[in-house]
Amino acid sequence: MFSIDITTSPSKDDSNLLSQGIIDFNQASVPGLERNEDEVKFTVFARNSSNEVIGGIRASCYWNTLHIELLWLSEECRGQGVGAELVKNAELFAREKGCEKALVETTSWQAKPFYEKNGYEHMATLSGRPKGQASHYLSKTL
Repeated sequence: MFSIDITTSPSKDDSNLLSQGIIDFNQASVPGLERNEDEVKFTVFARNSSNEVIGGIRASCYWNTLHIELLWLSEECRGQGVGAELVKNAELFAREKGCEKALVETTSWQAKPFYEKNGYEHMATLSGRPKGQASHYLSKTL
C-alpha cells in the first residue's frame, strides 16, 4: 500500500532523498559518469565602456555538455556581434572543462536563427510551449 501527495514546499530531507536516489541510480547504470557535484555553473558577461552589463550567458557544464540556460542582450548591443562573442567564449570555457557538446533551448520569438548561424543544429520542436508558440532544441559539437 502507498499514498501519493503533491506539495509545493517539500522538506529538504525529502528533496535530498530524491536527488540522491537518481544520482545513485545513474552512477550504478553508467560507471564513470560525472558526478552531479562536478557540474560547473558559470556566467559570461559583456560590459560596455562604463563597465555596465549589456548582455550575458548563464550556463553549466556537466555530462560532457555545455548547457546554455539563457542568453540576454540589451537593445543597445543587438546585431553587433556581442551575442556571437558571448557564445564563442562560453564554448571555449566549456571545452576547457571537457565538454564535447552544447545544448540550448530557445523559443519561437527568441533566438533559433541566431543559434543556427552560430553552428547549432535544430534537433526538435515542441509546439504549443508556451501556448501559441514553440520551444526549439538545438545542439552543437564543440
